[in-house]
Amino acid sequence: MGLYIIAAILLLPLIEIAVFIWVGGMIGVVPTILLTVFTALAGTMMLRQQGLSLLMRMQKELDAGRAPGNEVMQGAMIVLASILLLIPGFVTDAVGLLLFVPPVREALARFIVSRSNVVIVQDGKPVRRPQDGVVDLDEADWSEKGAGSSENNSKGQPRISPWNDGSKGTNS
Repeated sequence: MGLYIIAAILLLPLIEIAVFIWVGGMIGVVPTILLTVFTALAGTMMLRQQGLSLLMRMQKELDAGRAPGNEVMQGAMIVLASILLLIPGFVTDAVGLLLFVPPVREALARFIVSRSNVVIVQDGKPVRRPQDGVVDLDEADWSEKGAGSSENNSKGQPRISPWNDGSKGTNS
């Protein structure tokens, strides 16, 4: 992975120079410079417009009591897109503009998340996430309501879980 990053750092400026020379030869030096300045200004305006929209969506998620995970990923890509548009060059501008397109961002986010191992940390300890629809509760995390023993249900069978009354095939 590190080798790819080093190669990209070395090749990107060379590719940008080649594209500058090619575009400058096609449209001239002054239009090439103006086009570069224009893309930087466009990136700044797009960051402002989409960034504010993203902040409002994040606030709605927080108000609804949900973690704005997708919005954070979208925000990171918008910031990256803005940085790419501020860097002089047509290749970085093209990638930056693509990152401002919501379906492209969502596809890239799904790609990144599918190849990531996310560990949620709370109070300095990793929080285990439920796997395959299983919810693992500690004894302090749930309680049984109503009269009767927590050991046995109304049929005298031991309790298997707070959702299962011990009878086969039926959940309470």
